[in-house]
Amino acid sequence: MPELRTDPISGRWVIIATERAARPTDFSTPPVEVNDLEHCPFCPGREGRTPPEIFAVRDPGTARNTPGWHVRVVSNKFPALRIEGDTARSSVGMFTRMDGVGAHEVIIETTDHHTHLGLMPSREVANVVRAYLQRYRDLDGDDRFEYALLFRNHGRTAGASLSHPHSQLIALPVIPKRAAEELEAAERHFGRNGVCVFCRLIEQELAARDRIVFESERFVALQPYAARFPFETWLLPKEHRASFGALGEGDVLPFAEALRTTLHALHSCLNNPPYNYIVHTAPYTDHAGHFYHWHLEIMPRLTQVAGFEWGSGFYINPVVPEQGARFLRECAMKAGAEVLAPGGENE
Repeated sequence: MPELRTDPISGRWVIIATERAARPTDFSTPPVEVNDLEHCPFCPGREGRTPPEIFAVRDPGTARNTPGWHVRVVSNKFPALRIEGDTARSSVGMFTRMDGVGAHEVIIETTDHHTHLGLMPSREVANVVRAYLQRYRDLDGDDRFEYALLFRNHGRTAGASLSHPHSQLIALPVIPKRAAEELEAAERHFGRNGVCVFCRLIEQELAARDRIVFESERFVALQPYAARFPFETWLLPKEHRASFGALGEGDVLPFAEALRTTLHALHSCLNNPPYNYIVHTAPYTDHAGHFYHWHLEIMPRLTQVAGFEWGSGFYINPVVPEQGARFLRECAMKAGAEVLAPGGENE
């Protein structure tokens, strides 16, 4: 029997269409293709084919824009927004415009063209997280920017034009609509209940354990109750913090381990599927510390969004989140990943 579920944060309705797909294993896809090695501008030795280096984790004594790096950040060669300009707005009747001001950066995660975050050692993923944080905090110093959107596209189906492992960061002069809606919902919940909706969600999910994929001392990965997509997974810090930029150095490696483990489970169990992940965080300009809770949302691209979804705002998910979480736990255990069972002990 299909089921309608509502997300307690956004109020968005989702159809869990259980009759459309029989088993989670039906969603194994052809693996993400690794290509363009011969002409890849992100591979070491080709630093001159990218814009100048903004930041890098590199070997001591090596020069900028040369080999010797482990993680490298450059401006996007084809940016959605440009750093030059101001944020003055103008109107013509009912229409408003402003210059396309922003920062669009690429975080090249490794020198290895053939790997990705789910396969890299946690200490290397930690260096990627440090690059995320350095750029996130640095862009906070520009008064023109109100929000930084950090995201990763894995595979061409998910929008990646190059297969070399990389993430992107776009600093925006306005708060995106979806971020604003989530902030407003979290603030309303806090006003009614006096508690962060995400902290409450984590507490309830850990008590029930039906949708838990991974748990460590500081982080938890779960499939949301009203998941929009098969195997949609959220990674949340247990400690309440509104901004991703507030992540301390002591949390970097634990976060890297949690991210690596979760992505490795998706890689192992779903044959390296395409996915998008997005860091949800408080805006630079918003004092949301008491009611918002940063987190990362991973959305495997296993189904297509079509006319009904665009027309209604509903999503149709053919995998029950409880079944999807159990499948990932059991499959990851067989693959050797460290995933916690519903009872809280290693499976």
